[in-house]
Amino acid sequence: MTDLTMTSESRNDTKSARRAMIDSQLRTSGVNEEYVLARMISVPREDFLPAEKASLAYIDRAVSLGAHGHLAAPLFYGKLLMEAAPARTDRVLVVEGGTGYLAELLRPLVADLTTASAADAVNGTGDAEYTLIVIDGAIEQLPEALVARLANNGRIVAGLVLRQVTRLASGRKVAGKVALQPLEDMGIPVLQAFIAPKGWTFG
Repeated sequence: MTDLTMTSESRNDTKSARRAMIDSQLRTSGVNEEYVLARMISVPREDFLPAEKASLAYIDRAVSLGAHGHLAAPLFYGKLLMEAAPARTDRVLVVEGGTGYLAELLRPLVADLTTASAADAVNGTGDAEYTLIVIDGAIEQLPEALVARLANNGRIVAGLVLRQVTRLASGRKVAGKVALQPLEDMGIPVLQAFIAPKGWTFG
């Protein structure tokens, strides 16, 4: 009986934490779209962290998982979903940050969703074509192999490292090319697989 009570209390605590995340981190920063807030209040962030880091689930910055990746700050995911504006017809590729959280947020909002590790995305593993690619982290370069998997007029939303600052960015594929446009500075974990070679600059 005690265990059941504790479990119930714990669930109430995390629901309260998610409501506080919505009110104090998302709404105050301009994230008010109902579909975004509904997904972020429905999906418990702590379920995507190891038990020893679950208490950090609702802090306003990224939680590092070392070599296993990261869970980015709630604001990044809120802004990412808002910018992606996923449609029920979208075929989506999620480039993972290591937890599966972003894919879970998006899955009910789109027609089809596939995940890929950062390494697989860089190396061009797979040949399906997607209308939307979302990247769970900041990149220094956008590999041609990933651009090739985006349908014409498809969108990419990601973090972007530009002059050592991380920014939310998005772009659309036109005439076979994608130019990522920075939108807003924010703290975003950098995906090491997308680090550019020395001397390379984002064009």
